[in-house]
This record gives sequence, C-alpha cells and structure tokens, in this order.
Amino acid sequence: MFKRNIKNNKTQKSLNQEEKIRKKKLIDIRQEGFNFPNNFRPTTTIIQIHELYFHKTNQYLKKEKIEISIAGRMTQKRIMGKSSFFTLQDADGKMQIYVTNKIFPINFYSEHFKKWNLGDIIGVTGNIFKTKTGELTIYSNTLQLLTKALRPLPNKFHGLSDPEIKYRKRYLDLISNTESLKTFKKRSIILNNIRTFMLEKNFLEVETPMMHNIPGGATARPFITYHNALNINLYLRVAPELYLKKLIIGGFNRIFEINRNFRNEGLSTRHNPEFTMMEVYITYANYEDMMQFTENLLKTVSKKINNTTKIYYGKYIFDFSKKFKRLTMKQAILLFNKNITPFDLDNIEILKNITLELKIKINKNWTIGHYITQIFEKTVEKKLIEPTFITNYPIEVSPLAKRNNLNNNIADRFELFIAGHEIGNGFSELNDVEDQKKRFAEQILNKESQYDTQYSYDEDYITALEYGLPPTAGLGIGLDRLIMLFTNQHSIKDVILFPTLRPI
Repeated sequence: MFKRNIKNNKTQKSLNQEEKIRKKKLIDIRQEGFNFPNNFRPTTTIIQIHELYFHKTNQYLKKEKIEISIAGRMTQKRIMGKSSFFTLQDADGKMQIYVTNKIFPINFYSEHFKKWNLGDIIGVTGNIFKTKTGELTIYSNTLQLLTKALRPLPNKFHGLSDPEIKYRKRYLDLISNTESLKTFKKRSIILNNIRTFMLEKNFLEVETPMMHNIPGGATARPFITYHNALNINLYLRVAPELYLKKLIIGGFNRIFEINRNFRNEGLSTRHNPEFTMMEVYITYANYEDMMQFTENLLKTVSKKINNTTKIYYGKYIFDFSKKFKRLTMKQAILLFNKNITPFDLDNIEILKNITLELKIKINKNWTIGHYITQIFEKTVEKKLIEPTFITNYPIEVSPLAKRNNLNNNIADRFELFIAGHEIGNGFSELNDVEDQKKRFAEQILNKESQYDTQYSYDEDYITALEYGLPPTAGLGIGLDRLIMLFTNQHSIKDVILFPTLRPI
C-alpha cells in the first residue's frame, strides 16, 4: 500500500507539473493572438476518407491531388527533426498526419507545432497519400490550433488506472477507449431501429409526464421532489403506465413511449436509479399477442443492426429467429428446485419455511402468491439463460393485469428473461373497474408495510376506467438491459453514458 501511494503521488506530481506547463503555453500563445478560433470548417470525416481512399493506390492519390480538411484531437506524436507524424482522432476514427518544415516556416514548425500537446484540438488541411507501409496519411499544408488542452490525456500515464474513472469522467473514457465509443454509437443505432420498427408498425409515439402527483404504475419506491409554486410534493415517475392507458381510453389504438423512469432503489450491474424504458400498448390484443410481438421486435432489430438474428453475449449465442421458451412460474420453480414439489407450492406454511431458509425478508401481509414470486426471484431468475417467457404470475403481484379466465389466482401476464436478466414485462390490461379498485387497495397496504410510508392511488385513473378501457395488451421493455445484450456488456454502467454513482 505504501509503495502504491508513493507511485500515485509521483504520478500526481507529474500531472500537476504538466498542467502548469500547459497553462503557461496558453498564456504565451494568447499573447501572440490565440483566442480559441472558430473559423475552421472540416470538409469530411476520417471514416469517410478511409472508406473512399483505402483501396486507392498511392499513384492514383498523387495524381489526383485530393485536398481535404479535417479536425480532431492529437492523440500521438513523433518528432523527427525536420519532419513529424502525429495522429488525429475525431468521433469516427484516427488519421495519420505528416508535417514537414519544407511546407511550414521554420519558426512555426519549431516554435509552435513542436510545442503542441497531446489532447490539443487541431484543424488540418492537406493532400492524401500512402506511406511506404500503405497507411493513408495527410500531407499537411495548413495546421491550425483550435483548442489548447490544459490537462494531459489519461493514456499518457498508462490509461485509466481507476476503473471508476470511466464512469465518473466518461469523456476521458470516450477519448481513450474506442470500444466504449463504439458501444454508445451502437446504443443510438439500436434505439433508432426500435423506434423505426414501432413507427413502421403504425404506432404513434407519445410523451407523458415525468413528474406525478402520486407515485403510480409500479411497486417501486419513488423519488420525491417539491414544487414551490403549488406547495406540493411531486414524484419522479416509476412508470408511465397509467397515463398511457388514459390515452388508450381517449381513443388511441397503438402507442409507445421511450423515456426515463426513476426508482429510488439500489445500484447493481443490472440496476440504475434512472433508466430507459419503452412501454407499448395495443388495443384488441392480449398478453399472448404481445409475446409474439416481443419476439418479432427482437428478431427484427437484431437483423437490422447485426445483419443476423444471432447475438453473442459472453459465452452464449442467442438466435432470435427461434421460438422463445415458455414456462409458467410454478414450472420454472420446479425445474430449478428439485427439492420443491407441486404440493409445496400450494401450502403457505411450507412456502413460508422455504422463504425463511432462503433468507428472504417476509412481509406480514403476504399471501401464497407473494411467497411463490419471492422463491422464483431468488432461485430461478438468474438461471433463465435462453430467451424465456415466464407466465402465470400470481395475481397478488400483478395489480394492473387482467385475471385469467380459468384461474382467478393468476394473471394473464408474462416476463421475458434472457441471460438471467429480466428484459420485459407484459400483460393483458385490467379493465374491470371494481377489480382495479380492490387491487389498488391491496397494493397500497403492501407498499405501506414495506416502506413505512403512506401511499394513495390515482383516483383519476379509476375515473378514466369508468369511461371504458377497451381490451388492451401492454408491454414494458428495459432498453438499457436490452442494449447490454446487443453490445455484449455485462454491467448497466457500460451502456449508460453517465450512470448514478456514490459521491467521492
């Protein structure tokens, strides 16, 4: 530990010294007229240069004398007396730049360019050629310093030595780590393809409030804020569900929303308090239709972004063209718990003992369905590797789902699991007003005993239901977790640009 601290102290002193030198350089060039210019206009990007000219011969490039202008950050530099090479990096890639004092005045080359630092942002104009090794390079005839970087890049000192820096200072991660940059570009592409899929299926994208008068739509603990002018508490939404169903009551048939939800709960590799969800509602459809819709969505998006329905996630390969597995919750428990029998799942005392053995904290208001759900979550979820729909959720844990016509104790509901992660949750929507009132009352009782806080339900939603909600199916997909799958990332922090972190 002592040796490590000595090393860290030496590194910090070196960093501080370099920062002082860079700040002094900025003072000097300001005196010479530098004022962070904004008059340079790139004519192309580095990736476009590679796409257009990678396969061209050097003879062709010399003959055509193709002049381009690009801008980016200097990330490497090799000074070789009267000529130099440096690497310019923009948002799409890297390009080698050749500089020689045959083109530039001696005082510029030696007194200015040689003193520019890694991290500085530079505009370059020049002609494209290939080196003897075949590397595309810009033979520069104009160089312009656009931004002076006052801090050194992390790779100057062996990269991001602290793994948390990439989350706390994402900008450094994106500069230093091309794979991280690719992940977040792919995230954008995935979201665009999901949105395109929805619009092509004639869905209307809508937006609903992020702040609610009362927390509703899910059982999670909400974040509370305060509105000064109205003198009331407001709650960051845990789900947009009730507002979206009000829109269905209002006459929309196919709607979706992609937006943030907020849940005042713990952090983990799968949980962030602020996360992105998509909720979907279709009239005159049920939960079985929605399972088919979900399969189609994943298959289509995978094909669009990967040109195949197969995705690679760690050691697993998932093929979204295949039919997803389907198991009831009880079937899944019996499959992965050989010591539990079908008889046990109907006996509340046995279930209570199993729950205690699993060291699950028991709520005094729990009924048999709560125990079954807790046992499932503790012993089964992480073992559901292949894409699997779990159905027949207990009605007690499904306050907004329609009761099954053949068994009043279960809901017409499913959850989708892939690689041990819950990806989506869907059901046939409850449109029986009297049943909904009763379920809300039971939900509030359980939440109050769990969180020791008073809750109420959305009375306006009950009023809206009294005007009639048509038969409807709903779906919620955790897009961050889905993006984890498509980008082969195993922590939600690696697909959220600025994840929530404990303060230093």
